[in-house]
This record gives sequence, structure tokens and C-alpha cells, in this order.
Amino acid sequence: MQGKVAFITGGGSGIGAAAGKLLAKHGAKVALVGHTESEVNEVAQEIRASGGEALALVADISDGEALKRAYRETVERFGGLDVVFANAGINGTWAPLDELSEDDFRQTVEVNLTGTFLTLKYALPHMKARGGSMIVTSSVNGTRIFSNSGATAYSSTKAAQVAMTKMLAVELAKYRIRVNAICPGAIETSIDENTEQVNTDKARVPVEFPEGEIPLTGGEPGSSEQVAELVLFLSSEASSHISGTEIWIDGAQSLLQG
Repeated sequence: MQGKVAFITGGGSGIGAAAGKLLAKHGAKVALVGHTESEVNEVAQEIRASGGEALALVADISDGEALKRAYRETVERFGGLDVVFANAGINGTWAPLDELSEDDFRQTVEVNLTGTFLTLKYALPHMKARGGSMIVTSSVNGTRIFSNSGATAYSSTKAAQVAMTKMLAVELAKYRIRVNAICPGAIETSIDENTEQVNTDKARVPVEFPEGEIPLTGGEPGSSEQVAELVLFLSSEASSHISGTEIWIDGAQSLLQG
């Protein structure tokens, strides 16, 4: 990754922060984008303290103009763009269909799906000339797991992200741009703290799953650093012939819970 430039949304915490630190450790110049200035600044300072190069940017991914400005700042500072990690997203409101409001549904779509679209769309002009890698954070929900009651809006956006990834993998191949999706399972991040669950028991279907939610670890969730290793692989030339692919990183969890 020496000399490569990476643009990471949701870069102030969790998977985005871990990916930024790891890519920088391997030589990438990293632009960290988040909606909380203190968080992205803290991660950027940590990268610089370790000898890496990092730029902290504040932008709402559902705001196209804000994203365009962030890309311009990144290219002006680092001289180009090679990797885009469209990682930012929300869990939103989980509720039975008749209790899920139109506004809550639209907000989840606006951030998770429209935000991913805008992140990739406005990266393209900067990547056409030199190619590179686009990576989207999807989820096991909506791709393999459909048992999380009330997650209709969230799961729909995660499934749609995978479809977008496959469409763009074909469309952007002529520019030597690879587009892939990662589908994490239970990972220790703060996203669950931003989940509003409303009467989800009313939507739940009673079923029995095998004991041990995550076979590979005996139930222990994965770490952001483990997901970052996958992002590093997909960002690098080690994955040069992989595009249009979703990769589950869940310790086989979704094979039990689907």
C-alpha cells in the first residue's frame, strides 16, 4: 500500500478507524471521513503519531456536496485516490412493519444506500485514470441472515449494497476499478448503541438455533481489526482479480442463523 491514497467513511470509530490505522501502517495515505470532528481528529492524530499520513474530514455521506468537497481536499492533499472504503452507516430503527415509520425507513435508506451511492459516485472522477479498489461495508443481515426481527429497513439497504457492488463491478471494470463488499457478522463496534428497537418481539418468529452463535470462536464476536485485515487485502494488489464479490467475515455465524 506504499504511496496509495485511501478514503474511508465512518473513519472515526470501529471498523473504519481500524482500517485507517492498518492501511496507514502499510504505507497508505489515509483520509478519514466522519460526522464527529473530535473522533476523526483523534484517529488521524494516532496515525500521525505512528509515522503515518492522515487527513481528518467532516462530512455527512448523504450530502453529495459535502462528499465532493472531501474528495477535493483529499486529492489536493495527497495527489490522487486509489481506495475508497464506503463504510459509514447506521442500524436505524428496528420495528415491526406496521410500527416502522416512513421517516425512519427513509433515514436508513438515505444514509446506508444513498450515502454509499454518493460515496462511490463522487470518487469515480478521481479514480478513472489510475484504477483502484472500492469496498462497501454491507452485513450478514440482508445477505445471509433474515432472523433479526424488525430489521426490515436495515437489511434491505444491506442487500441493495451488494447488488450495487455487483452492478458497478461490471460497469467500472473498464477503468480497472474493482468493487467488492464485505459482510461482517457480530463485530465489537459502537453501532449497536445507535440502534432503536421498537417492539421487535412482536415481529419475531419462534425458532431454535444450534448452541453457539459463532462456531469459530465459541460465541465471541470478531474485532474491528480482523475486518480491517480483510479491507487491507481488498485494497491491495493481492486481490487484483477479485471484483463483484461479497465476502462474509463472521466466523461462520450466518451459516447457523440464516
